[in-house]
Amino acid sequence: METYTTRLEKSGRILVPASVRRRLGLSEGSQVVVKVEPSGALEITSRSQALAKVREEIRKYIPAGRDLAEELIRDRRAEAEQEDPEASRS
Repeated sequence: METYTTRLEKSGRILVPASVRRRLGLSEGSQVVVKVEPSGALEITSRSQALAKVREEIRKYIPAGRDLAEELIRDRRAEAEQEDPEASRS
């Protein structure tokens, strides 16, 4: 783990060192996720890394090869047909 020292500006901004920004693929306007740990530590993560972490956690509960989006579409079509069988035939 790398450690950096930086300063908190009067406005509350923290400068993220250029080497870290490059490594995380951050540029001006990039969204980051700031997490406050119970210990009081701050964790700053790029939005894409945070999403990847969430997807990885969710994947633990979804069998490989299962397509939840396709299942949802199939369910919605079945519901729509039950509500109005005539509309699905046209």
